[in-house]
Amino acid sequence: MNASEELAYTSATDLARRIREREISPVEVMEATIERIEARNPSLNALVYTDFVGARERAKAAEKATEEPGDLGPLHGVPSCLKDLYGFKPGWPNTFGGIRALKDFQVDAYCAFAERVEKAGAILVGKGNSPVMGYSASTDNPLFGPTSNPFDTSRNPGGSSGGSAAAVADGLFPFAQGTDGGGSVRIPASLCGIFGIKPSFGRVPFFARPSAFVHTSPFIFEGALTRTVDDAALVLDSLAGHDPRDPYSVDGPIKFQDATKRSVKGMRIAYCPEYDVFPVDPRVSAVVKEAVLALEEAGAIVEEVEIGLAHDQHELCELWHRLVLPAVVGGFDEFREAGIDLYGALSDDIPPELLELAERGKRQTVSEMALDQGMRTEVLDAFSAVFENHDLVVGPTLCSPPVPNSQDPKVLSTGPVEINGVTVDKLIGWCPTYIQNFTGAPAASVPAGLSEGLPIGLHIVGRRWGDVDVLAASAELERIRPWNYDIPSSRQI
Repeated sequence: MNASEELAYTSATDLARRIREREISPVEVMEATIERIEARNPSLNALVYTDFVGARERAKAAEKATEEPGDLGPLHGVPSCLKDLYGFKPGWPNTFGGIRALKDFQVDAYCAFAERVEKAGAILVGKGNSPVMGYSASTDNPLFGPTSNPFDTSRNPGGSSGGSAAAVADGLFPFAQGTDGGGSVRIPASLCGIFGIKPSFGRVPFFARPSAFVHTSPFIFEGALTRTVDDAALVLDSLAGHDPRDPYSVDGPIKFQDATKRSVKGMRIAYCPEYDVFPVDPRVSAVVKEAVLALEEAGAIVEEVEIGLAHDQHELCELWHRLVLPAVVGGFDEFREAGIDLYGALSDDIPPELLELAERGKRQTVSEMALDQGMRTEVLDAFSAVFENHDLVVGPTLCSPPVPNSQDPKVLSTGPVEINGVTVDKLIGWCPTYIQNFTGAPAASVPAGLSEGLPIGLHIVGRRWGDVDVLAASAELERIRPWNYDIPSSRQI
């Protein structure tokens, strides 16, 4: 077994330890990483930009640092990647999800993830694919095309952090950036058989510009995609904490890594198999139920409950679409001021659903916005009532297993249009994850098992600021039902 294969599924925690103890050098790790990317990425299309020259230079500097006195960061020498949407690093292109007119566009700033993981010693190597402006739960776009799922390359890894998730699942990196405005960390985590968490809103800063307030409706999060819960906790400990560029970010005494040692014994869990109103594929339901039973066997007190949502899944999905209108319109207007008119001659770069949403946004009234925030509050109140008697809410991350990629290069990949005979919005309506972007609660997708060889995720939601409960339950499930899934190692490349 060569170094690339040996290190491919080594955790970030173990890599960082071995580098600190000088069992392996950052240069060796980087060369193994690049070798695997060059061999595996062509069949995935997970990474759409790589900076191997810069990564090798940073690895050499990291190796030199291990030979000198002084403390090393908790992620020293560990490779990672950004997401080609909100993954900003000066000098790197940012296409905002494969917009052809932005193929050479750059943002002269750092996102919180890039700034903080580099400060912790990580080495950023490239960027993962994303749908246009993150406006889909499937990763596909006009510039780069679809990303493939490592479990079955004819299927999609989900979105919008699909490139990051596929890269982590396939052993290209031990962790990667995800951002989450409707489930974009948790959706691809579920479909790729890995762990994805968005912490409570405010735990990790989000540097939104030109407006520092645009990421509140719905709540948008920086999160982490990893193969283990311990790795997620390690990364979150590096990401969390107040930053004045985000007025909503907070400091706190929490240490995420401590939470993974806790038991779920005595924890009260509300099990919501369909969240009252969502059609769920029976294959998903069966796997999720087994994972919930495992938590019960570990000592948790599980009760099947109804949340009490007052609106059906179509109305809730439409609410999410309407809540993102200001951010979409603002983004289009910002590009137009920079001389990039996505409304006009360049509109072929933009999916028609997103163009229609931008036009709707121009017509939205203040009264309509106020009514939507009232509807959003009803969702918050319903979950708050459940949390009066429960520590966690669990259910399926998604309503469907991984979906096929489009076979027509002129048609972008999307989710299902119908589940159990019920129509769903193909962009995000099959993803109940977006509900927690209304509430700001911590939520994670944990691998629950496989159905017909494809991953299914369990969604674990905590009270606001109950991040430790989410991590504790996730780590317990990992201990009692390990998810070291086999991914084809010899697929056609």
